Amino acid sequence: MACFAGSYDVIVLGAGHAGCEAALACARMGLKTLCLTLHLDAVALMPCNPAIGGTSKGHLVRELDALGGEMGLAADDTFIQMRMLNTGKGPAVHSLRAQMDKRRYHERMKRAVESEPLLDLKMGECEQILTQGGRVSGIRAAGGAQYSCRGIVMATGVYLQSRILIGSHVTESGPAGLTRATALSASLSELGFSLRRFKTGTPARVHRRSLDFSKMEPQYGDVPPPHFSFLTPPGGEANQDCCYLTYTNAATHKVIQDNIHRSAMYSGLVTGTGTRYCPSIEDKITRFADKERHQLFIEPEGRTTAEMYVQGMSTSLPYDVQVLMLRTIPGLESCEIMRAGYAIEYDCIDPCALSLSLGAKALPGLYFAGQINGSSGYEEAAAQGLFAGINCALWCKGEEPLLLARSDAYIGVLVDDLATKGTNEPYRMMTSRAEYRLLLRQDNADLRLTELGRRTGLIGPARYDALRRKQEGIERALRALDIAVSPGEAVQALLAQKGEAPLKTGCKLIDLLRRPALTYTDLLGVAQGLPPLAEDVREQVEIEARYAGYIQKQKQQVERFAQMETLVLPQGIDYSALHGLRLEARQKLSARQPVSIGQASRISGVSPADIAVLLVYLKKREGERP
Repeated sequence: MACFAGSYDVIVLGAGHAGCEAALACARMGLKTLCLTLHLDAVALMPCNPAIGGTSKGHLVRELDALGGEMGLAADDTFIQMRMLNTGKGPAVHSLRAQMDKRRYHERMKRAVESEPLLDLKMGECEQILTQGGRVSGIRAAGGAQYSCRGIVMATGVYLQSRILIGSHVTESGPAGLTRATALSASLSELGFSLRRFKTGTPARVHRRSLDFSKMEPQYGDVPPPHFSFLTPPGGEANQDCCYLTYTNAATHKVIQDNIHRSAMYSGLVTGTGTRYCPSIEDKITRFADKERHQLFIEPEGRTTAEMYVQGMSTSLPYDVQVLMLRTIPGLESCEIMRAGYAIEYDCIDPCALSLSLGAKALPGLYFAGQINGSSGYEEAAAQGLFAGINCALWCKGEEPLLLARSDAYIGVLVDDLATKGTNEPYRMMTSRAEYRLLLRQDNADLRLTELGRRTGLIGPARYDALRRKQEGIERALRALDIAVSPGEAVQALLAQKGEAPLKTGCKLIDLLRRPALTYTDLLGVAQGLPPLAEDVREQVEIEARYAGYIQKQKQQVERFAQMETLVLPQGIDYSALHGLRLEARQKLSARQPVSIGQASRISGVSPADIAVLLVYLKKREGERP
């Protein structure tokens, strides 16, 4: 029997990385919010890799922080190792990665959720989405509790009808043996959402004392450590934990090949589609049979546990085979498995049912975030959670959505890829997906997004003032560099010391800074009037100087891109009646109803010739207006 349990502005279903960000955003924007989770001990759980960030994913965390999210701050509070990746390449692909203490991270994020005044965190399972008058009106939970609301954010992760597979053994549960959601998939189907089945996986955890680290390569963190949040002061944790690098070998591969028929993924037990960019060890040796070895990182799960994560060895092989293959690896010859690796498959929706605000096109007030949208990864989930939470709150307030273009942020690329292109496999963010990655660097996320997100109320005065000081510092330094310097003795001595060619004529200071070996700090000793700079300001000035030509070229590309986005396509066009469109384009355009020529051009199956037809249609339509 149903019983009324409470009224809220917004209900967030799930308290993983997406759910936490969505719930915090809604509450901090002034809305009474309920966050309903299957298990209170699984708030912000890291059931797979105990790390945050990495290539392109670090960009998402920085952007999330710049918009007022929580993940970056929580990571800075609870990391046990911090490293900047890809430093041998250009700044566009520099990405921060942190090894986390997974228990402390969970406790830190749970404390943030519990402490938010307008946010209630409760344990329970949602069984049905309720609607009234063509929009969401509440939920019904298991046991009969019924809650009313104006907006809902679905952030259910991998828990919908999920099951764990280890060899031939199948357990109907969520990750790490937690309770799964059994009824919500049917409710989504009844509302018209197309469900699909995806699969991901995780490697074994082994006991620290059973490992021989002398046979592995140590991997140390950066000292002093960098940080994800623009609010975290420099410095901090210096006593970082060590990770280790080792490799598979021919003996490892033989064990897997001899037993691959026992893998849940190769025996036919797994029905879901797996991720291409994070393959299992079975997939690796099959798809890359020419490779003699694959690297594995042995990473601690925290400072209060002996569990070590074997990154790079996700598997669904049976337990006995996992033991055999792990013990062929240098340093793991005597390893003891504490938790076996497994595959997990689950229900998710087709994200093409969503608008660019992550709201459902057919059901106002319903938003989706995270792996329910077909994505993978904590960072992708958290970014969607914040974005969906912001837009759900704005919708409840009757305000226009916050939209991010592909030229604004990696979050914009992520959302556009999901909602416009869709995905037939678990989506993973990569730097190669961003056309304008020189502009969308992780170091300038605050300069790109904090001003844009100010209207949400998640950006306080102190943070905004810090942004303005940074902007003014950059402008002041660039003006100071725009003065000429003669090839005097001090300048020539500096160039010789740095291995740079001497000056033949005078030049501007900014031209000197474009020389690879010189830094802004070097110039302080040879030029009067240059202001001393904070580290983050100095970094921006040097990047602006060295990559000015490339940055300007990308800005011109963005301008052309923006022109396509401003060509608005009216909703409700009968594409089947537009002569000249190919059949596939008619079908795709009718189903997606793109909002602009730019979005239409990114739909798979819509060709340049089809876009030309749409441009002619818009021109003709404009000419018919009185």
